[in-house]
Amino acid sequence: MIGLEYILGLHNMQSVELAEKLGIKKQNINMWIKRKQKIPKKYLPILEKLFGIDQEYFSKDLSEIDKLEIQKEKLKRDLKPIIKENRKVYAGEDINDMINTPVYDKEEINSLERDIEKAKLINRFKSSLEVVEDNPYIDTYKLIVEIVEKAQHEVIVHKTIEALAHYLEILPEGITTGEEQAEFESEIFEIFDDNNF
Repeated sequence: MIGLEYILGLHNMQSVELAEKLGIKKQNINMWIKRKQKIPKKYLPILEKLFGIDQEYFSKDLSEIDKLEIQKEKLKRDLKPIIKENRKVYAGEDINDMINTPVYDKEEINSLERDIEKAKLINRFKSSLEVVEDNPYIDTYKLIVEIVEKAQHEVIVHKTIEALAHYLEILPEGITTGEEQAEFESEIFEIFDDNNF
């Protein structure tokens, strides 16, 4: 779905109403939505200001993540939330990727932020599965899914995965859940080293 069509639906706005606001014919809007005509560049800044959405979204095919981002921007505009705090979290895409994540006073926005994060993780998981056609580690992925389905809330799962991430130098050394984790990792690393892993 093209962004303009999605954004109009999200704002409960008909093509006629948008055409009136832009001073053009309804047919122009319909041509843009049906991709029979590109949205002229002169209208993109106007659309951006009108909807409070970055102009890049209006002409492109939207992914699920794009749709969630647009919903979040609309909610922020409607609710005018206040950032209660910033949490430093590991983004997971680069070894030094620590980012500040805002926590808002409106739970609807925090919930959308979590949905966006989940969608991004799902995309990354899918991409990692498709690295090779006949993935030799498919059994590992099956085990990961089983663990997530059945034991994700077990403390040992988090501790072991964090330890493994440190051991493989995926997670920077300074990012840890505390002294207890450091002791756990020290013991588990000894086992790895003793077995030449």
